[in-house]
Amino acid sequence: MASSPSMSDHTNIETVIDLFFWRVGISGEDKAVSFYRGENLVTVRWKTLGEEVLRTAVVLAQLGVQPGDPVVQVSKNRYEWILFDLAIQLCGAVHVPVHATLSAAQIAFQIVDSGAQLVVLASPDQYEDLLPLMVDFPPQGGWVFFDSLPYSSPNENIYLHRELATSLSSSEMAAMETHRQQTSGEDVATILYTSGTTGEPKGVMLTHRNLITNTLSIVAANRQEPEDLRLSLLPWSHIFARTCDIYCWIASGCQLAIAEGADKILDNCQEWKPTLLNAVPYFYDKLYRTLSERGANNRPGSLKEILGGEIRVCGSGGAALPAYIEEFFQQQQVVLLPGYGLTETSPVISMSTLNANRPGTVGRPLRDIKIRISDEGEILTRGPHVMKGYYKNQAATGQIIREGWLHTGDLGTLSDDRYLTITGRKKEIIVLSTGKNISPANLELKMMTAPLILRGFVLGDDQSCLAALIVPDPEALRGEIFRRGISVGSPREALSHPEVLEMYRKTLAQCLAELAPYEQIHKFRLIDRDFSLEKGELTPTLKLRRSAILKNFDKIIDAMYAE
Repeated sequence: MASSPSMSDHTNIETVIDLFFWRVGISGEDKAVSFYRGENLVTVRWKTLGEEVLRTAVVLAQLGVQPGDPVVQVSKNRYEWILFDLAIQLCGAVHVPVHATLSAAQIAFQIVDSGAQLVVLASPDQYEDLLPLMVDFPPQGGWVFFDSLPYSSPNENIYLHRELATSLSSSEMAAMETHRQQTSGEDVATILYTSGTTGEPKGVMLTHRNLITNTLSIVAANRQEPEDLRLSLLPWSHIFARTCDIYCWIASGCQLAIAEGADKILDNCQEWKPTLLNAVPYFYDKLYRTLSERGANNRPGSLKEILGGEIRVCGSGGAALPAYIEEFFQQQQVVLLPGYGLTETSPVISMSTLNANRPGTVGRPLRDIKIRISDEGEILTRGPHVMKGYYKNQAATGQIIREGWLHTGDLGTLSDDRYLTITGRKKEIIVLSTGKNISPANLELKMMTAPLILRGFVLGDDQSCLAALIVPDPEALRGEIFRRGISVGSPREALSHPEVLEMYRKTLAQCLAELAPYEQIHKFRLIDRDFSLEKGELTPTLKLRRSAILKNFDKIIDAMYAE
């Protein structure tokens, strides 16, 4: 196995594809990535991965993809996702990954807005839904599918990936090398559309320099060894997993294992025994609740066991990390390192490290990254991690980047020794009719400390008091109903039972006891389902999309305030 290189080995690397072929060159025979193809476990070595990326890039060029062309990929995590990400960049083109969980209308918007030359789809089902929406804007290069072709199609330019395999001629390989050499760090590598928590999605343009500097700074901050095995479970269409899982895997030369899906993550942990893992706080909360239900949350070593027994470091990002989760990991002696960033910052701005980890903070800024706090308390940042801008939207770019500083929209404090603490979201501040300003995220984190509450959503703009929609934890609620001997005929009936409501009223009072009177929840409803990606209520990193929740639950909210 190749030894882990020093950071000085990366000094001449300007692009993601340079980094990749540098890795192939020094670790060719080492294991690179493992994944399941059906029932079969497949392991690919770096040399083979390099050959398949090169072959895929030649195929893309044959389909008309030229340097600078946007290529859309709509797929969940799978081996082919990595092939196309790297092959698109090898062509000098721009990768536009789209979240596979979006609706057909949302996907079509991103295809049209990006002006995609080619669209890569995992499933023909996606094509059937997209086709009626794309009649006036067909991708000129056509459609490529991973699994199978549509049963019927009016288009002639549809292709199956495995049938496009080609032998590599010397001239084709030379053309790819020319593209690689002509791609600079300032060229756009990818366009990622924001999740749209506060409006219509915008295309974030990240350059090769953005991605490379962020990747190498992360690896420098937290050393990753070739002997490590990283289990990747977050969607690569989001920049958190793409940079912190895929590109850090390439930079460090460790082995990557692709999780089979949300319902198989813990099984995958037992099989692959990962040493590294990145996830969002929701996943870690699920671990905590699972072990609590088993009565094992206080048993030493139970957390490490459920993660396979070999876990060395867990990373957290995408949303605020509740204090009780940090405390739980600390009690279980499993390292959990929270970080902070945005899609617009490639994404990491600050992160905790093995040597600098202060609970309640998101660590210190990465090297070459500057942070300051504005007079209004907003976190501002500048450095090589800041995006080139929003695609075809100079007005929006000018609103967020002013005088070289990117305005994050998040509120925070910076200690004298440079530890960053997130205190709220500027655009999510609730203003009561009394004039009081409240950060709902702070209250929602406190509510989630209660075993009875799976998730909470706080609202109250222009109202005299705060209210909340509460998703009960079904197992905890069922157990408490049984323990108290409450008689209910159905789960739905339980949500409106007076004794259950009183139980939750007291729970909320306990969770928020240390807060001011105007920060208390005066009205609430227990709802019979969790917020969902499919209904547009969560972003791909499971952050609350507030506008969608307010719209989808407007009748319940109106009735709650009418009382």
